[in-house]
Amino acid sequence: MTPKGEESSGPGSSGLADRVTGALVGAAVGDALGGPVEGYSPDQIAERHGGRVHGIVGPWHGDAWRTARPIAPYHKGDGHVTDDTLMTHALVRVYDRVRDHLDAYAVADHLVPDLMTNPRWIPELEAEALPLHRLFLAEKWLVTRLAYGHADPREAGAGNIVNCGAAMYMAPVGLVNAAHPAAAYAEALDVAGAHQSSYGREAAGVFAAAVAAATAPGATPDSVVTACLSLAKDGTRTAIEKVCEVAARHRDFESALGPLRAAVAPYDTVGPDYRTPSLAARRPSRLHSVEELPVALGMLVVSGGDYRHAVLGSVNYGRDCDSIATMAGALAGALGSPVPEEWAKTVADASRLDLWAPARTLTEVTLEIFDRDVRRRRAHEQAFRALGGRPCSA
Repeated sequence: MTPKGEESSGPGSSGLADRVTGALVGAAVGDALGGPVEGYSPDQIAERHGGRVHGIVGPWHGDAWRTARPIAPYHKGDGHVTDDTLMTHALVRVYDRVRDHLDAYAVADHLVPDLMTNPRWIPELEAEALPLHRLFLAEKWLVTRLAYGHADPREAGAGNIVNCGAAMYMAPVGLVNAAHPAAAYAEALDVAGAHQSSYGREAAGVFAAAVAAATAPGATPDSVVTACLSLAKDGTRTAIEKVCEVAARHRDFESALGPLRAAVAPYDTVGPDYRTPSLAARRPSRLHSVEELPVALGMLVVSGGDYRHAVLGSVNYGRDCDSIATMAGALAGALGSPVPEEWAKTVADASRLDLWAPARTLTEVTLEIFDRDVRRRRAHEQAFRALGGRPCSA
């Protein structure tokens, strides 16, 4: 989980730095593993690779990756991270700049300018470019609405296609609110209001809560799911409940692939053919859910929290599997399950990214924010006591 030469507390360690590192590195590695098979079914993946994927693989179309899909000429595979990781690291940079809790205005004031004005190495483009040029249309919406439309940041997500685009990079919000799922949920809902609406925004809140719950001492996959169910609303809650009920009956991802898809299908608007979405796809609804978060939680349950098992299950599930594996990887890493060092090193080298630097930054910022929260809470307690309220017990 840590680069050679750096200290680690070892598997299952409970230190904040280890949990933050596990979640962020785990998310990036899951993203890179899922990228090359995104959009395909488990059967198509098995046929293409002669069986299940068990690690880092090359592009689906081999050397023809530049021309095979002109609308998305990206080098997915060979250990390259995708926009999930680019957005996650961008959000860490916003925390580094603000050094406090974030809201929708922080997205408008800091995240959007970062995406528009600061060229960075983009692994899938094999070039330095503005992150904006790699983003999917649902993420370009941030720039359209906030930089050019001057929309109220708290409402800018309305009208966007409803997908997991905001949820996929919310792990930092959960980490800043480590062991406090309700606070992570509330902060992520505010942040995601600039990007998403309906069940897309809800997924962002619940995923952040899941990451926060996973960092708690003694956390398990079941305790993470319980925290999610205590906060999730409408179709998101029902989808998580149904998928995790099915997941609890399985101990290997191979037997779970079909049942998990069947369990989430009634709540997924995309439909059976991921590359040809249904007419009702990605529209606001209180009855539906994104597919990615319930399946990631389901794979966490199936794996018992084991990083390798959770991520490989997510990858071989197919469909939007880079985002599913990003979420499952963040959750398993936050629980303390070690990210395979050979995967992490290969992804870091291939993507030409320091996967550990954002974790060091976010750990430092998280400690600062916690200290500030304590001061604010004590000031509130003092003011409340002055109003005749009950004194604090400690």
